[in-house]
Amino acid sequence: MPSPSRVLPALTTDRPLYEEVRAHLTEGIAEGRWKAGEAIPSESELAAHFGVAIGTIRKAVDNLVAQGALVRRQGKGTFVTAHDGRRLMFHFFHIVGADGSKAYPEVRTVSFERGRAGAAEACALAIARDERVVRIRNLLSLGGGPVIVDDITLPAALFPGLTERIFASRDNTIYHLFQSRFGINVLRTDERLRAVLAGGAAAGLLGVASGSPLLEMRRVALTFRDRPVELRVSLVNTASHVYHNTFGKGEGL
Repeated sequence: MPSPSRVLPALTTDRPLYEEVRAHLTEGIAEGRWKAGEAIPSESELAAHFGVAIGTIRKAVDNLVAQGALVRRQGKGTFVTAHDGRRLMFHFFHIVGADGSKAYPEVRTVSFERGRAGAAEACALAIARDERVVRIRNLLSLGGGPVIVDDITLPAALFPGLTERIFASRDNTIYHLFQSRFGINVLRTDERLRAVLAGGAAAGLLGVASGSPLLEMRRVALTFRDRPVELRVSLVNTASHVYHNTFGKGEGL
């Protein structure tokens, strides 16, 4: 592991010290100084480098752990969170069986196209209208039957070289692909839900009659500094499945 002095600058601003430390650690992760799954320097090393108390370092690290950027492993250290299917799949996937059972979906890529951002896509992704985007449609099956149609829009500039072959041949989650190949860490998502009626191609893919009730989930995935990196609109057949999301303590009213 490289020493902190070789990868981190000194503190230079008048912000609270823990915020300054957090900002430097955030930049280090975002710039790939520490890869997914790698350990960051120990709290004592960071404290010595920045010339601050261990408590200041711990507060900065605690904040990044709560944010999902770092994970602590008892007796081993603190590591950059890795978006692997075993640990984080259900952190972002909230469709479960009506009885609460969880299952990994089978995913089929229906289409992969390039185009220009429309007004709604540009607004959601904080890019210019007509900027180049990648549009992907996936069909997700649970329990042997189609349940979800995902329409994903990505800013092409953030995913250079992404092809349908690369996307469809991934051996892990989509967010793992974002992280491992493009250095993009999805930290949180902003979701909006509403009821809609099935129509068009989505109804055919889900095997439901036109006009059947569906759940629409509109999700924007965010990385550091709340930068949007993905717009995903999902249509869910809730005849046998439900949306279930358990929030952490202190997030309720």
